[in-house]
Amino acid sequence: MRYKKKGKVPANEDSLATLGRIPYHELLRATDGYNENNLLSKWSFGSVYKGILADGTILAVKVFNLEHEGGFKSFDTECEALRNLRHRNLTKVITNCSNQDFKALVLEYMPKGSLEKWLYSDDYFLDMMQRLNIMIDVGCALEYLHHGLSIGVVHCDLKPSNVLLDNMVARASDFGIAKLLGEEQSFSHTNTLATFGYMAPEYGLEGLVSTKCDIYSYGILLMETFSRTKPNDNMFDGNFSLKRWVNNAHQDGNIVKVVDANLLSTEDKFYNDKLNCLSSIMELALNCCADNPQDRIVMTEVVGVLKKIKLQFLAFDRTSNRIVN
Repeated sequence: MRYKKKGKVPANEDSLATLGRIPYHELLRATDGYNENNLLSKWSFGSVYKGILADGTILAVKVFNLEHEGGFKSFDTECEALRNLRHRNLTKVITNCSNQDFKALVLEYMPKGSLEKWLYSDDYFLDMMQRLNIMIDVGCALEYLHHGLSIGVVHCDLKPSNVLLDNMVARASDFGIAKLLGEEQSFSHTNTLATFGYMAPEYGLEGLVSTKCDIYSYGILLMETFSRTKPNDNMFDGNFSLKRWVNNAHQDGNIVKVVDANLLSTEDKFYNDKLNCLSSIMELALNCCADNPQDRIVMTEVVGVLKKIKLQFLAFDRTSNRIVN
């Protein structure tokens, strides 16, 4: 399936694209036989390894587990979804390696790792502006997928481990269960479930997939990014969820209770202003997570709101720097 672009989309300036097809034996050597020491991550249908070619080029090799019944389908789906997508906030696919017994995608290596690593590792920290920029990047990726092509592409599995960072530019990755919507198609059905905690209600209960599902997942991701709390945290059970926790705090005017404590200091002259920005972010996240898909905000509006919040935050930051200097 070919995608017709609605507007002009800048092509990726990627010297890696000149590599062409990489044979199996070269990938085997580059990853040292898919050595565990080169393992970057695992997911439902396979593993991702760091690889170094003979000329020193560093790559990420996504190997699909063909013994898993979903392995073949996941490979085909991801190839189809990524074949004609070009955006600075999407994973760059260099080539693939495919035969009857082996299937892999060769991706650009993301040296900074995933958003999940930066949120939850004690050795890393993201300040408020970095988190805001990352979420704007992810929003721009979804805006392109939903509105930048003649057909809609639904990612279906948005979560921190699927947001990769390169010099703090975020890129959505892993299109293994993505859905392509026809030009006149607004939703699709699927039997493949995404990650618990991030799925929209209609997706989890009925298998209904639309761009509105991505918006719901994005809202959960937005809450998680600024609260540093996973939707499947042990504190949540039954009807008490990340969404309800944030909603209760927002309604009580006590959003500081759910915000990552590392983002705010009561000694900050602009503490209240920054807290208001965080409250606006959480309110936006809740609007993304409306139970009724039709009540969810569209991605274009989400990106616009976040950019306005960023401008407000920059104003406080510049004033604060002038006072210090």
